Amino acid sequence: MPMSIEADQGLYDYSTRPQRTPTPEGDPGLSLSDDTRLGLYTRLQELRQLEKRAYDLFMQNLVKGTSHLSLGMEAVAAGFGQAMRADDYAFATYRGHAHALSKGASMDGVLAELLGRQNGLMGGKGGSMHLSDAARGMMGSYAIIGAHLTLANGTAWSAQLRDSGQVTVCFFGDGTTNIGAFHEALNFAAVWDLPVVFVCENNLYMEYTPIDLITSVDHPAADRASAYGLERIVIDGNDVDRVYDTALRVLEKARSGGGPSLVEALTYRSGGHSRADPGKYRPAEEVKAWADYDPIIVYHQRLLARGFGEETLTEINNKVADQVNQATEAAKAGAEPELESIFTELWADGGSTWRN
Repeated sequence: MPMSIEADQGLYDYSTRPQRTPTPEGDPGLSLSDDTRLGLYTRLQELRQLEKRAYDLFMQNLVKGTSHLSLGMEAVAAGFGQAMRADDYAFATYRGHAHALSKGASMDGVLAELLGRQNGLMGGKGGSMHLSDAARGMMGSYAIIGAHLTLANGTAWSAQLRDSGQVTVCFFGDGTTNIGAFHEALNFAAVWDLPVVFVCENNLYMEYTPIDLITSVDHPAADRASAYGLERIVIDGNDVDRVYDTALRVLEKARSGGGPSLVEALTYRSGGHSRADPGKYRPAEEVKAWADYDPIIVYHQRLLARGFGEETLTEINNKVADQVNQATEAAKAGAEPELESIFTELWADGGSTWRN
């Protein structure tokens, strides 16, 4: 396929590539309780509003380092987070703010960590790309592509040996499907029937490159599932009802001894790969089509059609906004880490004295 380079920006021009736009299937008609639906809507709002605040803080030069936002992709984290048990495990990529929140991490802790403050999840030492909260089963966000898939097998194997009923859910991007660890992890999990669910958040671009240009199959995760004896599962990752329903099914399968699953959730990030990326390589028509199919817009309209009042949804929005504001102030009020803390938490015993 012909490509050209924009001399002023050094970006590939993918205008000759076919547009990839969402294919909405409509309300799936699932029998979910009102509390469940409002819970899903609330979680969507929490993830969206906190990510927007993270962006604002970054633009104020308060966030340490870069950040990778999941604006537009919230339905995947929300649906699985709502379906998981409190003691289940989760692994995420560097785009992991939403997954940390969905697993129970506090807004205060997430924002403070982005600001590099002592009251952050890791005392300000991890930053945006390494959010972890082991007490709540959030086993980390990983910057090395594909590195955490094999680690996810470890917690799943532990749960299997302990017969604890816990399930590990491992989130990753479409680019990971072309990494060796993806295939190694799937094979190992399938051979040992591990209670693990691998979730590919296919946002159509692996950093700046369209995934379809460098992958031999249409669906980089799902179309490879059969090689490991797994079911082919492709879902609308912008429809939180479908994500939640699928999550319940594959979590129960893993929890009951049925082994691993591989889910490919089609979604789209509304911004660039990171804050350093304006995202101009994406066709304007494609960006608009996905913006019109935003997961919160979709769910808001569905809830109204199902008889929920606008005032109820507005009340949720306002409540979440207050929580984000409070979390922001708490994060800003946090102290800078002491210089001595750089020598702590380096080794298993919490210090470096064993080397001497």
